[in-house]
This record gives sequence, C-alpha cells and structure tokens, in this order.
Amino acid sequence: MPLAFTALLVLVSFVDRVQEHSVLVWSFWGSAAALLAWQGWIFVRMKDVLDGQAFAVVLRPQHYLQATLQIAVFVYWGWYWRPVYDYAWLLAAQFVFAYSFSILLAWARHRPYILGFGPFPIVLSTNLFLWFRDDWFYLQFLMIAIGFLGKEFVRWNREGRRVHIFNPSAFSLGLFSVILIAMNASDLTWGLEIATTLTLAPRIYMFLFLIGLIAMYSFSITLVAGSAAVVLFAWSWLYTTMIGVPFFVDSEIPTAVFLGLHLLVTDPSTSPRTPIGKTIFGILYGVGVIVLFWGLEVIGVPTFYDKLLAVPLLNLSVQWIDHLAHSIRSSSTWQRIKLDWTPATANLLHMSAWITFFALMTVTGRTDGRHTGDSVPFWQEACEEGRRNACDRLTQLQYAYCADNSGWACNELGRHLQEGRIVDHDPDLAMGYFARACELRFQPGCLNVLEPERRVTARPRPIDFRVLLREGGASLADFSEQELYERACEHGWEFACEAMVSRSP
Repeated sequence: MPLAFTALLVLVSFVDRVQEHSVLVWSFWGSAAALLAWQGWIFVRMKDVLDGQAFAVVLRPQHYLQATLQIAVFVYWGWYWRPVYDYAWLLAAQFVFAYSFSILLAWARHRPYILGFGPFPIVLSTNLFLWFRDDWFYLQFLMIAIGFLGKEFVRWNREGRRVHIFNPSAFSLGLFSVILIAMNASDLTWGLEIATTLTLAPRIYMFLFLIGLIAMYSFSITLVAGSAAVVLFAWSWLYTTMIGVPFFVDSEIPTAVFLGLHLLVTDPSTSPRTPIGKTIFGILYGVGVIVLFWGLEVIGVPTFYDKLLAVPLLNLSVQWIDHLAHSIRSSSTWQRIKLDWTPATANLLHMSAWITFFALMTVTGRTDGRHTGDSVPFWQEACEEGRRNACDRLTQLQYAYCADNSGWACNELGRHLQEGRIVDHDPDLAMGYFARACELRFQPGCLNVLEPERRVTARPRPIDFRVLLREGGASLADFSEQELYERACEHGWEFACEAMVSRSP
C-alpha cells in the first residue's frame, strides 16, 4: 500500500500544474525517492520484526467530519479566489504523501497502521493557513512530515495515558512559522495572501459560523471557540473606545483567526476536556492572538503568524489548565453554584449562548459588511490626529491598494516617501511608486516623475474606487460610477458626497 501511494505521487507529478514548474517536479520526485528508500529499508531490515496485523481500520468521526468541514471551506473560498482551485493537484499530492509517510512511520515503530481519515485533517489544517510557493514546495512535504513526527515522538503522560502534546498541524505550522520569522523569509509562502483573501468570499463569517456549529454540536468545543471570540471582540471594542482606531485594522476578529478558533485550536485530543478547562483554553487563545498580533506588529513581522504561534503554546499549557480547572471544581464556592446538567444539555446551552453572541456581533455590523477600518479617509484623519499606529495602518492599506493597481494609492505612497513625514524618507523608492502611478495612467504620478519635489496629488478616479472601496472583498468591477460615488460617500470621501449632490435633479 505505501508503494502504491508513492507510485501515485509520481503519477501526479506528470499533470500540467506540476510539469509547468521544474522545482515542483523535483519536489515530487525527491519526496517519492525518500519514501521509496524508507520502504526499502523497512523491507530489508525489519521484515522479520513485522509480523501479525499490518493495518487496523478505524473511522473516527473527529477525522472525517472535521475533514468534511475543512474541504467545505476550501470549496467556498476557492470559488472566489481561484488560486485555491489551481492548488488542488498540489493538495492531492500531499494527501498521497501523508498516507505513505504515516504508514511507514507506524511500521517503523513496530505497530500496525490505523487506516482511516487521520491524515486528512492534518493536511487540510496545515494548508488552510500556510502554503509554500512553487519554488520552495518541497518544504510543504517536509512540513506535513514534521506534523506526523511531532504527533509520534513529542508525547507526555496525561490522565494515565501516553498521548501527543501538540495538535499535529499546529506543531508544524508553529515550528515553520518560527523559522520563517527568524530567517525573514515570509515571502517564500502564500501566508499573507491566505490570511487576507478569505474575505473575498461573501459573508465568510456567516459561513464559518454555520460550519462551526456542526463541529460544536459533534465535539462539544463551543466553550473554546466562544470564549476566544468573546475575548477578541471585547478587546477590539475596548481598544477602539480608548484609542479611537481598530486594533485589527479592518475587522473586530480577523477572518483567518475566526477560522482558526473553529478548525485549528479546537482539536479535542490536545485541548482540555472539562467545561472550565475549555473556557480557560479559549480565553488564553484570545489573549495569545492579541499579544502575538501586537508583538509581531511591533517588530515588523507579518501578523498572520499570530494564530499559528498561539496554538502550540496553548497545547503546552493543557496540563496546567487541567490542574487549575480541577482546583476550581474542587472549591467550595464552585460546589455551591455548579449546575448538574448532562454534557449534551450543557453543550446545547453553550451553543445557544454562542448563537446569541454571534447574532449580536452581526446585527451591530461586527462580522460581514462594512467596517470602520475599511475607510481610507478614516485612517487619513486618524493619522493627521496622531492616533496610535494610524499612519502605519494607512500606509499598509495604500501598499495593498497600489499592489492591486490603484494609481492613486501608488502616488500617495510616493508622496509619503518623498515627504518623509509618516514613513522614512526614500526618494528613490518614491520615484518608483510615482512611476508605477504613471504607468496606471494617474496623471499626478507622471508629473511627480518629472518634478518629484512638487508632490502633486489628486482625488481618486472611479477606477481607483473599484479597489479602494472593496471592503475586503473583490474589486467592484460591476459597479456603475453612480454606485461607486455612493459607496465612496459612505466611506467618508467628501468630494464624492458633493458630486452626488451636484448630480441630483
């Protein structure tokens, strides 16, 4: 069977998606060669040791149900961001590799392989948060292998059993995140694009909420996801109230974090099992994401690592959380206030509370829909007023919009770099952005190329608004000019409001 999986990996290397890139081809063939060498070693050195049953078929609901939910995310997200569908062959190859690798690992450990859907959630969870680019795709196979090795070898005694410490996908994601940060090599991955393109799917929060309910009902993980969401939402509200700008730029809870608290942090095997422990675990996840987001932003590292680094740290704290939960449950105060509900009844009540909380977030505009941080004029005003991080957030948005071919955003970046007031003075880089604005037929950019000291600026054009007003979704290619000005007015562009008044009969 592992030989068949390895042969299938070689066959997949001949599809067009792989053949168009030589590094991909060699990544597949190199991985297949390593698997073949391992199989040969097992056949020669261990065939006398391996006797009895080679496989045990066990179909665990937490594997196939979680895999179904994760595939649903890929299908929905990929419909609106096509690189997901283009990635399908590479994802399939990882499944093939994972089965062959995990079978050989079990046999090398002198035990039968548990045949089921176990590799699916590991591969899917990993790929929901991090892909390596084609030039470095062999590291994707290594990341999958590290996940299985961590599950096999990094273990401790818990509740009288020898079990793995880390969520396998979170272990490899966390380890590779640390390495990428240390080497300043985030650009080797699609991590930033993955974290930001989930919002291209309309009503993505509602979609994740609905599939999350299935996991909550099946595995009683409501307290983990719900308590994390409450912490994140409460902090976002408090920060905005005190500082005047959103903490997470354009959302109360980033979409990728919302995905993580449903399908990454909630692994029942590596999280607490008691209601108190689950609540503490979820609270710590929320706090961990907040602290890591702030810390990564301070040191200038992409903030999408926040949700990836938080989970392994939480896995390490599970025994401490279990001990704390036991102490709370044993206290006289808890004995007086506890309610004797059955686990099923308690979970339904927890789900009801979560549904109510999410409904409150939705009706107050804190999930899908327009967010304060979507407005460029808001960040311009906040920057002028000197609010915390506002100028950094403004330039982050303008970098993103310039990359999406907004001539206005490129010209504004060039102006900031030429002035040196809110970013470091860099005339050469400024000239590059002015030239890019000119290429995009934004006339002030051309004038600034000729005379950069003039720092000519102008209002965004309708073609710029198709990018500037997208509110985290796709560009507004189908919007009429009137609709663009209406939305621009809602975003705080005063000249758009004036233009609408002048056009009205």
